[in-house]
Order: sequence, then C-alpha cells, then structure tokens
Amino acid sequence: LKAFWRKPLLPTPFWHRVSLPIQARGSPPRPVSCGLSGSCLKMADEEPKKRTFRKYSYRGIDLDKLLDMSNQDLMELFRARQRRKFSRGIKRKPIALLKKLRKAKRETAYGEKPEAVKTHLRNMVIVPEMIGSVVGVYNGKQYINVEIKPEMIGHYLAEFSITYKPIKHGRAGMKGAFVPLK
Repeated sequence: LKAFWRKPLLPTPFWHRVSLPIQARGSPPRPVSCGLSGSCLKMADEEPKKRTFRKYSYRGIDLDKLLDMSNQDLMELFRARQRRKFSRGIKRKPIALLKKLRKAKRETAYGEKPEAVKTHLRNMVIVPEMIGSVVGVYNGKQYINVEIKPEMIGHYLAEFSITYKPIKHGRAGMKGAFVPLK
C-alpha cells in the first residue's frame, strides 16, 4: 500500500500544475481574465503598443545636440584622458579614419549597415560622428568588426576588440596532464 501513495519520481509537466477556475455544473462559462489591468479580449482588439526607445544622452546632452557640437565643445564633455588627447591636437591618421567612415556611410543604402573600415588605431576615441559605422579594429592577429553605438562615446576603439583569447579552465586536479595525440 505504501508504494501506491508515493509521489512520482519524474517531475510533473507544467500543464498538470496549471489551475483553472472551477465553475458549477450547468452554469454559463465565466470569462477568464488575463490577470492584468483589463480582460484579454480588449487587448486582442487593440493594436500592440509601439515600443518607445530611450533617448540617449551623453552627460545630460541629447545625441542630436552632440552631433552638432564642435570638437572644442565636445572635448569639454569628455573625461580627463580624452580631453588631454584632443587638446594635444588631432593627428592625420584619425582624421583619415573619420573620412573613410563618412564615405562608407554615404555609400550605403538606407537601413543597411555600412561597409567595415579596417584600422590599427586602437587608441582612437569614439566621437558622436562615428555612431552607426562599422569599424574593423585590429587586435594583433585579425580585425574584429565593431558596430559603433551611442553608449560607446568617449571610449577607445581598443576596449571593444579584445587582444587575447579568454582561457577556459579544465577539470580540477589535471595539473597539466599531457594527453598524447593518437
């Protein structure tokens, strides 16, 4: 008799755990609410809400205004290390990269990603003008494509192109056990 009352060893499927509302025999079926503010029937008739995206701002300034700013005004918003780099002058190579990015953006159709522009300039500070571009950043072995997003403003390109392969640790206690090839 004891084995008869024992719980099953396998977990019960989720549809066995769902509790449905109990209604009296012969009564008309009750509408089941979806548990939110209103019935499910109302929601089916209405169109789904449009997703509103969070307006991006860098240090309290909207993205549109950032794009219109001069390099001098933009420089004052950056952190100290980036300010110092800009104050010492923008060299020829970063300017050439920006020109290539502009050209790649110009040549793409609406709604498509621009062609990746390869570069070794890992120390290039990401400016608002670069947003939406794809940059192939060299990591010492290969070019890693990085799509520039608004959250990356003020960071270096190198931060998004890792130079090493993260290690995956083996089982504990292996201690460098050599496994010969067969």
